[in-house]
Amino acid sequence: MKRAYDEAYRRSIEDPAGYWGELAEAMAWTKRWDRVFDTSASPATHWFVGAETNTCWNAVDRHVEAGRGAQPAIVWESPITGASRIITFAELKKQVATFAGVLRKHNVVKGDRVLIYMSAVPEAIVAMLACARIGAIHSVVFGGFAAAEVAKRLDDATPRLVVATSCGIEPGRIIAYMPILEESFRLAGHEPEGVIVLQREQQTAELKAGRDHDWNEEMAAAKAVDWVPVAATDPLYILYTSGTTGKPKGVVRDNGGHMVAMHWSMKGVYDLDPGDVWWAASDIGWVVGHSYMVYAPLLHGNTTVMFEGKPVGTPDAGVFWRVIADHGVKALFTAPTAFRAIKKEDPKGEWIGKYDLSKFVTLFLAGERADPDTVQWAERMLDRPVVDHWWQTETGWAMAGNCLGLGRFPIKHGSPTKPVPGYAIEILGEDGKKLPDGTIGDVCVKLPLPPSGLATLWNNRQGFIDSYMADHPGYYKTGDAGYFDEDGYIYIMGRTDDLINVAGHRLSTGGMEEILSKHQDVAECAVIGVHDDLKGQVPVGFMVLKAGVNRPNEEIVKEVVQMVRDEIGAVASFRQATVVHRLPKTRSGKILRRTMRQLADGETFAMPPTIDDPAILEEIGTALKPLGYAKG
Repeated sequence: MKRAYDEAYRRSIEDPAGYWGELAEAMAWTKRWDRVFDTSASPATHWFVGAETNTCWNAVDRHVEAGRGAQPAIVWESPITGASRIITFAELKKQVATFAGVLRKHNVVKGDRVLIYMSAVPEAIVAMLACARIGAIHSVVFGGFAAAEVAKRLDDATPRLVVATSCGIEPGRIIAYMPILEESFRLAGHEPEGVIVLQREQQTAELKAGRDHDWNEEMAAAKAVDWVPVAATDPLYILYTSGTTGKPKGVVRDNGGHMVAMHWSMKGVYDLDPGDVWWAASDIGWVVGHSYMVYAPLLHGNTTVMFEGKPVGTPDAGVFWRVIADHGVKALFTAPTAFRAIKKEDPKGEWIGKYDLSKFVTLFLAGERADPDTVQWAERMLDRPVVDHWWQTETGWAMAGNCLGLGRFPIKHGSPTKPVPGYAIEILGEDGKKLPDGTIGDVCVKLPLPPSGLATLWNNRQGFIDSYMADHPGYYKTGDAGYFDEDGYIYIMGRTDDLINVAGHRLSTGGMEEILSKHQDVAECAVIGVHDDLKGQVPVGFMVLKAGVNRPNEEIVKEVVQMVRDEIGAVASFRQATVVHRLPKTRSGKILRRTMRQLADGETFAMPPTIDDPAILEEIGTALKPLGYAKG
């Protein structure tokens, strides 16, 4: 089977028009393309130029028309509230068509923007698909984002309408959304014409007469509308990258290329067949929620699980296994941080044996670096393949992975395996020259980007060029650092700013984290580079211990310092580490290493808008001071 990958990859690079043109035949079009792709607006690439289609039609109506309307499309599980729902494709079509009628009633037309600010409820998916149905452009903002961040997106996207839930629900707390929106309207120069509010019983919102409208009342009065053809190159959505400063970076995803790539990836990357149950444990506000909770599984005819909960604490470390067993989930896609949390609470995997996982085949990890210790723990506990893969908001789907639909490669821990078809990945030095195998450099993709890759930033073409294309002309610069080994496997060592320079030696903090994570008492860890007057930078480690560990912290620190010295050598200058209760993370689970470094170096920094709990930074600052850092 390995030859299937080799041939697919070769064709995708040597003949992208032929390769993607053939794959596009699986989708429904009202008008065929004149050209498979066009690079005349380089560095942007436009796919299926001249074609017309509709993403909602392909994701919903097409399956109903094929006689599969009774198949579950969405399974909603909310262990936080104790609620659950199953929505078939036929039911989904009815709800989407009706809400598209609501949008039409409020004067939303093709090309208008709609900002969606909702918690993890099925209506959020309905709102996205309804926008796609009439050619409107949705911009989903993570529910609970601070008002200042919402205001930036309001001013940049200038939506005609906002769709919101009355509140978000977290373990132990309820977050009222309307006060946040009211403050964002006050801060922004742009205010939408109206707000559609889905009232949640846990906390309802007071609606402003003339501007705000109740979801259920609007749905009851609306007339269903049909889908409309849109150009393949028309925008489907705008998704803002988290933690941006200055002018927002709104990634623009088109209809045609996105649709073709999403559909192909479900079989090519994940080896799912139509009708299989799939679960991407993410949030609707992140790219994983867009690509793999909503569009890819529905386009491919899979049942998608939407989950409002946490891997631990809602109610326990067995909730993932309960959901998989209850719904016959074939594959789960989540972030490594979720499994680190499960491993911390249930290090022996005792919860796993309590559920029937006979239909569960594969675990996929992405979103951050998958440390080998967590991967190996999951392999041992689950006795199933654990597949790491690597991609970004900007690409919308995997750039590197073990493409199971094209034949499984042997897994090498620490590597997401090989480039996915369509991605001509090269490792470049600062001078733009290709680096030899084994040498860390800038991970770049030779243009053109394959379908679904960002074509521009919303209202910011120059920012698109400056951010991604300027440093290495002819390439998309991912911002990640990595290398290829002698077998063509790629290793992503972290963001380029996670490489540190220790006395002239360029070292990866990701490599050091791999070593720390091997320690039997460490549940998760982070390594940052802090300023040093003599060596430029030196690494400092932070560790969260597994539940039940009662050894002195000093012993564990001494052991991990020796482990780094044994595996990397004295050149790493790794002498300091500390134990903390938690690591500062974004709501999507990414560790805020840059903020930790700024704190250690005494730099002024803005509180990251995506931070899960700002109070954690106080503990990090307290832990740094005995080490001689964060004196400010």
